[in-house]
Amino acid sequence: MTVSVYDNRTCRLGEGPLWHPGRGQLFWFDILGKQLLTQTADGPSCWEFGEHVSAAGWIDLDTLLIASETRLFSFRLGDGRQETVCALESDDATTRSNDGRADPWGGFWIGTMGKGGEKNAGAIYRWHRGELRRLRSEITVSNAICFSPDRKLAYFTDSADGRIMSQELRPDDGWPDAEPRVVVDLGGEPFSPDGMVVDSQGFLWNAQWGGSRLARYSPDGGFDRAIEFPTPQVSCPAFGGPDLSTLYATTAANGLEPGDAFAGQTFSLQAGFTGVPECRVVL
Repeated sequence: MTVSVYDNRTCRLGEGPLWHPGRGQLFWFDILGKQLLTQTADGPSCWEFGEHVSAAGWIDLDTLLIASETRLFSFRLGDGRQETVCALESDDATTRSNDGRADPWGGFWIGTMGKGGEKNAGAIYRWHRGELRRLRSEITVSNAICFSPDRKLAYFTDSADGRIMSQELRPDDGWPDAEPRVVVDLGGEPFSPDGMVVDSQGFLWNAQWGGSRLARYSPDGGFDRAIEFPTPQVSCPAFGGPDLSTLYATTAANGLEPGDAFAGQTFSLQAGFTGVPECRVVL
């Protein structure tokens, strides 16, 4: 599998890639740069924000739900109009949003963390039908939020802990239904689990921060394969393309030496597997 540069703009902290299935378009964030980025046949473009933005889901053809350091808000791509959906730790200036994803019931899961990576400063929430409910507390670096194709499981990790967890979900409304269990334990590795996506076979594709790679695991946690990248801080993958067979991945330049020519760029490859369409957020 050959990894290629998809977009050569340098993100200080690339995150949250989202393939919009209706638009056939990839969006992603530079959290520290406070930007939403995209690329189309007309070339690259971006939107600037006055606060950290990190993750998104799609509401309709022209509107995204975006998670920021203070709120969830709808964002109209055509004219930039914003409308707050709900506050998100808006009374805590020390935290920001991090990884997030829409779920199969039209809800949206979002994790938070301390802006300086403070221990246990973050949490994981779910927004659904007008309610924002905290699911997990004392999270240091929330990541890897995604869902199994059969809708039975949610996945998440605290990158500082190193364990990828699975969470059973109620079939009728998608709320957690049991205590989470460990699927993959990377606590002893020299890298950390970061963003993650699930393919159509239910296998997990995990970006491994500090490891220069994406790794694929079976639903029961067995290691399948790894794909090497030319920069160490691989942050989050997303399946996209017309048949969802292209695997994109964001990376980060923050904290690396200037000599890393690929740091912070966004990559793509033909993975030999297909993804699952990203779910729509229902307001």
